[in-house]
Amino acid sequence: MTTLYSDSDYLAALRQRRRLYLILWGATAAFLICLALIVVFYLLLPYNDPSRVWYIVGACAAAVVYIFFLFPFAGICLKRSRAYCKMLRFLSEGYKENAVLPFSGIDDWITYDGVDVNVATFSIKNRKRDEEMTRQIYVDGEKDFPPFEEGKRYRLILQGNLLIGYESYTEEEA
Repeated sequence: MTTLYSDSDYLAALRQRRRLYLILWGATAAFLICLALIVVFYLLLPYNDPSRVWYIVGACAAAVVYIFFLFPFAGICLKRSRAYCKMLRFLSEGYKENAVLPFSGIDDWITYDGVDVNVATFSIKNRKRDEEMTRQIYVDGEKDFPPFEEGKRYRLILQGNLLIGYESYTEEEA
């Protein structure tokens, strides 16, 4: 059985998330210190000093730079890291399902719960009708795609539709 995840994956994701939070809090602290210095120097100016406009412009510029940093960083990096950690936590706690399915093909990348995944399609026989249905199994985009061959059957360990482990299945094993 080939498993895609280990405990070190979760620990590495947590370290990365912690590092991203440190960067965020460091940037926030730098912005607040800069703003506090500008306010202190502004308050030390004599009454009606013509250079006070530059302190106001400096405070606005610092706020704009911080906001331009904050939205992409928190909206992209931090959000994706949190989603990946959440997915890995659910893998260790969630209900696991076993299935033996024939591989049909590869579909496009999608985002599943904030995590980029490859989509592998597997055929399923419908119990009520005599027709084939396709089941989409999500393979983590951070991991190498398994060497699935079309038409070959695989035993899959899934959590939801996310692939955790797989192995080739032969009729002698049944």
